[in-house]
Amino acid sequence: MEDKWLSELKKAKCLPEGDLKQLCQKAKEIFIEESNVQNVNAPVIICGDIHGQLYDLFELFKKGGEIPNSSYVFLGDYVDRGYNSVEVIELLLALKIKYPNHLTLLRGNHESRKICISYGFFDEVNKKYGNPNPWNYLTDLFDYLPLAAVIEGKILCVHGGLSPFYPVIDLIRLTQRKMEPPEYKKSGGDSFDKYYHGCGFSSSCKEEAMTDLLWSDPDDNLGQDWIVSGRGAGWIFGWKVVDDFNHINGLELVSRAHQLVMEGFKYHFKKKNLCTVWSAPNYCYRCGNKASILKIDQSLSRTIEYFDFSEKSLESQTPKTLVPYFL
Repeated sequence: MEDKWLSELKKAKCLPEGDLKQLCQKAKEIFIEESNVQNVNAPVIICGDIHGQLYDLFELFKKGGEIPNSSYVFLGDYVDRGYNSVEVIELLLALKIKYPNHLTLLRGNHESRKICISYGFFDEVNKKYGNPNPWNYLTDLFDYLPLAAVIEGKILCVHGGLSPFYPVIDLIRLTQRKMEPPEYKKSGGDSFDKYYHGCGFSSSCKEEAMTDLLWSDPDDNLGQDWIVSGRGAGWIFGWKVVDDFNHINGLELVSRAHQLVMEGFKYHFKKKNLCTVWSAPNYCYRCGNKASILKIDQSLSRTIEYFDFSEKSLESQTPKTLVPYFL
């Protein structure tokens, strides 16, 4: 069945609704057995946001190599904004089912009901399937995606960034992840100290730490350790946070995505101990940015490879007609 699905998806075709339901159930059976923090062996390739850009995902696999000849960690944000979010997530899930040990799929901030109902995925599903049931199958599955991965104990992979409530990786492992990411109730401009004392480190604050992993961002010029993010969720953190976190956890690098990088890849801070990988070239079909993948070899040496958008990507169009409900 997986071979049939992959054959259709590589032709840029959506799966029938019944097949999608079956695909989600098979994928859930795999994800439910995975840890919040997946251990990953090198060599492996780290990839950033895809955002529904299917033909550019094909370019990524050309650059990095097809699975199972290459292994991958994707850092989340598979859906929204691009016109082929359905095909992208279905293809990655089919690959996960076929080659579970060669593909790690982490959760991004767009893999949540609240976000992807507002940024295009919900509408795309309705237009391609004619009803919201497939959206429910997929968003239910999102709750089972791991929050992070660690490559050979030395490189942490996460979608957004760090959290003041997760000074050690083991605390991430103890989080209840099978839920919609909790919403924040912080005020803009709050510092961590103000927020910490305001919530009294309650259980709700601890739950919100899961959201931090999906939403937080580094700031190369930040003087304070933590400040509330202007995104409305997560934190902005500086160099000392990363230095301390990596030292305590024995890490060499934190690899994350979440922010558009025009050059496709960026090291942060003087020690270059945190990086942003961006894998959606010409983001939203108009930004003109490059994209990258980060290759980690057996000795944990790093190679950045850049790629540009596919010419077919320029032909992508938003679906305009509804499929008849009873088709």
